[in-house]
Amino acid sequence: MSRLKDQNGSSTIDRLVIVSNRLPIVLMRGDLGQWQVQPSSGGLVTALTAVLRGRGGLWLGWPGPLEDVDLNELLIVASQSLGYMLKPVSLTKEEIDQYYFGFSNEIMWPLFHDLQSRCNFDPAYWNMYQAVNRKFAQVIADNARTSDYLWVQDYHLMLVAKELRRMGVENKLGFFLHIPFPPPDIYIKLPWRAQILEAMLQYDLVGFQTPRDRNNFIHCVEAMLKGPRVDARRRVSGIITPTREIVVGSFPISIDFKDFARRAASYMVAKKARELREAVPNCQIILGVDRLDYSKGIPEKLRAFRNALERFEELRGEIVLLQIVVPSREDIAEYRALRAEIESLVGEINGEFTQPGWIPIHYMFRSLEQTDLLAYYRAADVALITPLKDGMNLVAKEYCVANIDRNGVLILSEFAGAATQLRRNSLLVNPYDIEGVAYAIHRAYDMSPGERQMRMQRLRQSIAKRDIFWWVDSFLQAAFGVLTDNERQHGVQRR
Repeated sequence: MSRLKDQNGSSTIDRLVIVSNRLPIVLMRGDLGQWQVQPSSGGLVTALTAVLRGRGGLWLGWPGPLEDVDLNELLIVASQSLGYMLKPVSLTKEEIDQYYFGFSNEIMWPLFHDLQSRCNFDPAYWNMYQAVNRKFAQVIADNARTSDYLWVQDYHLMLVAKELRRMGVENKLGFFLHIPFPPPDIYIKLPWRAQILEAMLQYDLVGFQTPRDRNNFIHCVEAMLKGPRVDARRRVSGIITPTREIVVGSFPISIDFKDFARRAASYMVAKKARELREAVPNCQIILGVDRLDYSKGIPEKLRAFRNALERFEELRGEIVLLQIVVPSREDIAEYRALRAEIESLVGEINGEFTQPGWIPIHYMFRSLEQTDLLAYYRAADVALITPLKDGMNLVAKEYCVANIDRNGVLILSEFAGAATQLRRNSLLVNPYDIEGVAYAIHRAYDMSPGERQMRMQRLRQSIAKRDIFWWVDSFLQAAFGVLTDNERQHGVQRR
């Protein structure tokens, strides 16, 4: 069995334990009513599976709402197919309502996306968040070995390290935040700001998507806690407290470049992409793919598209916007209102600009099978990705990797984490600047084939160099003080 080693070459762990809000599986009822287990899709699960299989790893998380099911039997079957163990953390409906829908998604999500006006700072949510983090910690403590490396994922579980330390668990602990971390003037509005910062400093390594997120966290620690001292570095920094030293770094998450490109090149994807092109002949296709969420800036995008049609008459009849909105949290009134606003804007714009044989916006509210999504990526001449704030936004990377003909243009919000890596060869925009986004749409439409090829080639090379496996490796190498090959090439110094 392979073992991760520290910077001195000493063996340190022989098993990786991943902790996340959800287990990496989907439980579904079959045609005859029996429960079936399917692995979750996505690059994160793919990359971590490769590491977990090699070390006989363990993944802990909530399995989802289940009734009348022998969960242990299902997880045994799932573990055998995945190649690593699954361990459930059982949560009640009340816990999910207050810890997940409440604290995580009515406080942390909007606050960390700079939308504090949407927060609901209910003290009951905080109490439940603490209780559920304690429950996760107890399941970890009951199942972890002393040589395990424990890697906790995302904003749902920020307090887990603090609870584990209280229980006497001394394992190395890592944490990765998949969403942005806000600057001090935003974060300070959180009533429990100090408690969460202090809890995060119980991890040995805290990872963020971008240097900006890392720096925001460090600035919050400096502004709101007494005692910690910061040892600033280029990509990996240190925070020193009276009792411990915490490593803080930025590790941009990505996708499986080779697998994604291979599937994008398949015959079925190519066939569907041709059909999409034929459905809107003589037009450049501008593609938007967003989950239904107020952080994605969909209404602002639609207003910018309308502005482009108003200001640049030559675009009329020459471009179409294919806007796909993936359903999310439709049981919440605020999300229903957002959907209504989006659909009203689509109706207004189409009503104003439609001509015989040309409809400016083709709107779909649905989830897509991956083959269909890849076909949309390949068919699109331009991707319009303009979140108001995003931890990374993997749609931007997926579009570039699927663009195997290298003739697409990426218009990208400067507030997406992906902009840190992709800014030089995308058209970077401020999603609040309606006229600026409209101008970028016109510029993308008018861009020469040569410039398109050059930009897309460089975008794809950048993503291939730092794919999802690079992300896993760079985080784990930082956890054990070993420079990755990429860091050596860029001269990163660790003191």
